[in-house]
Amino acid sequence: MGGFFGVTSKTNCMDEVFYGVDYHSHLGMKRAGVAAWNNELGIQRKIHSIENSPFRTKFENIFNEISGTSAIGCISDKYPQPITIRSKHGHFAIIMIGVILNARELIEDFLFNTRGHFDAMTGGWVNDVELVAALINQKDTFEEGIAYAQEKIYGTASILILKDDGELVAARDKFGRLPIKIGKKQDSRAVSFESYAYEKFGYVDERELGPGEVVVIRPNEVLQVTPPGKKMKICSFLWSYYGYPTSTYEGRNVEQMRYTNGGIMADNDDKQGFDAHIDYVGGVPDSGTPHAIGYANKRHMNFARAFIKYTPTWARSFMAPKQSESKKTANMKQIPVRELIEGKDLLFVDDSIVRGTQLQETVEFLYEAGAKSVHMRSACPPIMFGCKFLNFSRMTKDQDLISRKIIYELEGEEGDKHLDEYADSSTERGKKLRSAIAEKLGFSSLEFQSLEGVIEAIGLNKEDLCTYCWTGEE
Repeated sequence: MGGFFGVTSKTNCMDEVFYGVDYHSHLGMKRAGVAAWNNELGIQRKIHSIENSPFRTKFENIFNEISGTSAIGCISDKYPQPITIRSKHGHFAIIMIGVILNARELIEDFLFNTRGHFDAMTGGWVNDVELVAALINQKDTFEEGIAYAQEKIYGTASILILKDDGELVAARDKFGRLPIKIGKKQDSRAVSFESYAYEKFGYVDERELGPGEVVVIRPNEVLQVTPPGKKMKICSFLWSYYGYPTSTYEGRNVEQMRYTNGGIMADNDDKQGFDAHIDYVGGVPDSGTPHAIGYANKRHMNFARAFIKYTPTWARSFMAPKQSESKKTANMKQIPVRELIEGKDLLFVDDSIVRGTQLQETVEFLYEAGAKSVHMRSACPPIMFGCKFLNFSRMTKDQDLISRKIIYELEGEEGDKHLDEYADSSTERGKKLRSAIAEKLGFSSLEFQSLEGVIEAIGLNKEDLCTYCWTGEE
């Protein structure tokens, strides 16, 4: 998915931007970049691959290479950025996070109608960030150009621009699927995907951009140039999985949501009469852990970390470019605490179940370590559709999802007509889905959080949340 961070100040801001970008490392692992502006040199830029080493290692010399009183940077899971552009709008650096689903059509339309060109990458692919810049440059102002780009793009595009006068322009994607927050302190403003990234430097929250809102950011002020739209569809997985525990989006803290979510799942188990003996409740680390704490607290059960994830040198497994590498990463990180596993009845809560391959290996690993039984709870509903708008399960075809695969095994293409029933644990189809997945992956029992439960835990209106991966509704 990726994330960005920027500062405009009256003093050198490189230290803040270096650490602010680093605080977004949980959102991507492919490339990172920083662009800075000062009055003497104008805009400077550095981009590095971070596939084999973390951001801090690759950018530790940034202070000797570029400097500025305004700077932007990003962690990217796809294209190199920020890119720098020279156009009628002057010299500027631009970052975009999101997904452009109709990129091919937009590229062909641009080439045919403008006789312009793009810098082609391997295979002829065009950097989506350059495409966004090209769309913006079709209009006379940044404000008009961003509005035009958001109108033409089918997908998600949050944009951060560093102008050649040191001003920043921030634009939240059209439906607010991703957050943008602004912090302030004396003679400085910061803009960030994750607000805690600027709070560490003494900034306080000034505002959170609304869907489609565009602002110009200066050291002492934030000017709205495009008001927010009325429709918001912020990604629900920001709370369930992607978001860092200290993050707050739309006034809802991630860690608190996960505790609440676990408690709701515990209530659901009580209502359904789940009374199996459980020695310990644990989370599939890391994001499953707070959900599990909420579950254990609500049911007055013992919480324990029966296995620990070794994180210093292993990246988040879902970001690995190949499935084989993802499986290896997941396996190498898991270190058992055998005293908490041998002969024990265990219940684990995971943030989600996508393909199920990693979770199956986790359960096998627990049984090999001596577990007596392993019950599983998913902190979100069954995933029925690969994400279209961000990067969670986006590389997964619908039929590769464990829920859809099992549904097809149960009744073929006919099952696609009854996805709502399969998602609901109270229906016969819903019970069959859970039983079949549990048998396939080796769980003693399995339950998913309901759609209503996860929405209740987030605390926003259903119509303000993107739940596409569960419901298929845009």
